Amino acid sequence: MEKLIACVHKRPDALFRLICFPWAGGGALQLAQWGKLFNDSIEVCSIRFPGRETRLEEPFAKDMTSIVNEVTNVLLKELKEKPFAFFGHSFGSYVSFAVALHLKEKYGLEPVHLFISEGHAPHVSYGIINIMKQNCKLEVIARLQILGGIPSELQHNEDILKQMVLTKAEMDIPFSCDITCFHGSDDEVHDVQAWQELTSGDTSFYELPGGHFYLLEPSNQTFLTKHITRCIENAGL
Repeated sequence: MEKLIACVHKRPDALFRLICFPWAGGGALQLAQWGKLFNDSIEVCSIRFPGRETRLEEPFAKDMTSIVNEVTNVLLKELKEKPFAFFGHSFGSYVSFAVALHLKEKYGLEPVHLFISEGHAPHVSYGIINIMKQNCKLEVIARLQILGGIPSELQHNEDILKQMVLTKAEMDIPFSCDITCFHGSDDEVHDVQAWQELTSGDTSFYELPGGHFYLLEPSNQTFLTKHITRCIENAGL
């Protein structure tokens, strides 16, 4: 489990778990360190993708399915034990969404809250999705480079790119949990409003100062941890 999951500040008696999914070029420790910012009711863990940190010698995942299956197989027992929430940034937002969808469809499990950071809704005809429908691979890569946080190995992985795109037909089973979307004010505009189409719960949107990696700023981290804590604890009432 430690190969996939980083949990720097363990809280076995916590009431909730927050599972973080970093950007494609990021390691798990950056977000796992958030654990010290939360109170004792929330334990923070972060996913370590193949090719990162202690998994440096492993090849990058060839497709989204392999990532989803690995995360699910490792975390399933823990996710059944207590309420959990997902936070995903950039590429990590797509992975968190895919894992959440798989958990609901196969096991009837759902996060109490889904936190999306710098991520387009996966079913909208905008940006990368619209370009991919036109089969403009070079333009897709260019857009990913603009967004940042996507290593070259994934930018040229067609299986990963295709599976970052979901059609309306694949969105027949909406979530019921609340969704909160965050993005940096200086980053490219994301069509975050479409996330509200994927849940029957409430959806909220926040713009924070900074670019694509706004979440690395201490002041923004303070806002994020306070807001995430409030949302998770309210979901448990």
